[in-house]
Amino acid sequence: MADEHEHDHPEQDETAEQQVVGELPDVSKGTARPITVFGNPVLHREVATVTAFDGELAALIDDMFVSMYAADGVGLAANQIGVDLKVFVYDCPDDEGVRHVGHVVNPVLEELPAGRRALDDSPEGCLSVPTAYMELARPDFAAVTGQDKDGNPVRVEGTGFFARCLQHETDHLYGYLYIDRLSKRDRKDALRQMSEGTPKYATVPND
Repeated sequence: MADEHEHDHPEQDETAEQQVVGELPDVSKGTARPITVFGNPVLHREVATVTAFDGELAALIDDMFVSMYAADGVGLAANQIGVDLKVFVYDCPDDEGVRHVGHVVNPVLEELPAGRRALDDSPEGCLSVPTAYMELARPDFAAVTGQDKDGNPVRVEGTGFFARCLQHETDHLYGYLYIDRLSKRDRKDALRQMSEGTPKYATVPND
């Protein structure tokens, strides 16, 4: 997920004092990979369930964090670097400024009770639809269940901008980009913005 709010990560701003929920990644371990963009088939289908919780998965997660930071994102799904597996990483603030950092393997969005369905129609962007932003109504609370890189069960919940991130990244792994949830006119506008813009990070050309 693209960061339209331009939040700084503390590793980029050593003076920042910010509450952090989760464990910061060791960015010395990973390698940045280019981002797949709209039109690449891996973005438009549900990807595979992770069944092997091994060193390859841990290395993928390391690469995903580094790739996300290289693109100045706040969330990244595995298929956004061309990998057909259900895993996403995030380093995303909520609306109170708390920084949430982590990963979820095989994520599933929980159904919201009727009382938690207030919508937030803030702008949303995506690293796989570079330079485009459109308003999209999403619930302002989200909870995701899944596993960590070792196969242990996890549950992550968030509000505001972080809730949007959790929904956005889980969508990716089931073959949905945020523009797929827009009206036809807004989707066309987002794709126009993408065609007219130039991404500031490496992308994979669609042949």
